[in-house]
Amino acid sequence: MPSALGDLQVLDFSRVLAGPFATMLMADLGAAVTKIERPGTGDDTRSWGPPYDDRGTATYFQSVNRNKDVVVLDLTDPEDLAEARRLAGTADVVVENFRPGVMDRLGLGYEQLCTGNPGLVYCSVTGFGRGAGADLPGYDLLIQALGGLMHITGTPDGEPQKVGVAVVDVLSGLFAAVGILAALRHRDATGAGQRVEVDLLSSLLGALVNQASAYTSGGVVPGRMGNRHPSIAPYELLPAADGDLVLAVGNDRQFRALCAVLGVEDLADDPRFATNPARVANRVALRARLTERLAARPAADWAAACTAARVPAGVVNDVAGAFRLATELGLAPVVGVPRPDGSLIHLVRNPIGLSRTPPTYRSAPAPLPE
Repeated sequence: MPSALGDLQVLDFSRVLAGPFATMLMADLGAAVTKIERPGTGDDTRSWGPPYDDRGTATYFQSVNRNKDVVVLDLTDPEDLAEARRLAGTADVVVENFRPGVMDRLGLGYEQLCTGNPGLVYCSVTGFGRGAGADLPGYDLLIQALGGLMHITGTPDGEPQKVGVAVVDVLSGLFAAVGILAALRHRDATGAGQRVEVDLLSSLLGALVNQASAYTSGGVVPGRMGNRHPSIAPYELLPAADGDLVLAVGNDRQFRALCAVLGVEDLADDPRFATNPARVANRVALRARLTERLAARPAADWAAACTAARVPAGVVNDVAGAFRLATELGLAPVVGVPRPDGSLIHLVRNPIGLSRTPPTYRSAPAPLPE
């Protein structure tokens, strides 16, 4: 089967999540990715457990390392370092997330490698860039705190909350992959490689989207609102007879349809609720009216009725429920990836659909070689 990136050689010096996520995306699209790991322990996430699979492998490592070959090199050993330089000399892409300056000291920095490999695309993922923040540790939880995400996550009267997954690392990996592909596009046109730089803090700030522009354009410093939305109502979690219902009403038509489903048509014509800005201004009174009505039926019943009326609504699934839903919708969220012995490890499918060059799942995350 043809692949979109089948002619690319990627040398991956990165560890943990952001860099490995970016290189796995490219590997799924056909790139030949060689992951460099240190002797003995390898990538930090090989020991990040529980949970483990049925063979005792940390599932964290498995999440971002399929479709890669692994080479063990001790970069403090002259012979191994020379081998790393040789591999980099023929690579199309190098990805690394060491502290700024480390790769330069090893002779593996961009300026050193591009001299002999002018078409090289060299991606560095850092926590806070190569300038004044070069020595700061780039951990996802720390970035969520320093980057404002925790300040807008959680209930107004509760403590700041992190997101339930290392979302900054994932976002940074996505930005890195986009940057690499853009640089490769430029190289195809000119023959010249370039440096790609992604830092976790800038990635988070860019991903704050409307919350960021509220500050940069409107001078508003957003705060925690629980499950409510600063600019839309009702767009939150509301209690029903047996649990919570999610309502994501994005326009006036949907609100009018919601009122019909609930049997409170008068709300759609009430000046306090007839338009979205009015609903946002009167969200407390609106919530009181809606929850009074929602108490009459279970959340799943309301969700079904709202969906039938084209009102975005649902219940809160756990992860297992989310995968069941995707399966029921025909999205095939799980793929079997072959191990060397022919057995399969089951991992989440790459969400990118390509009609001619779809992602492939050629090999399970590799064990650490001796």
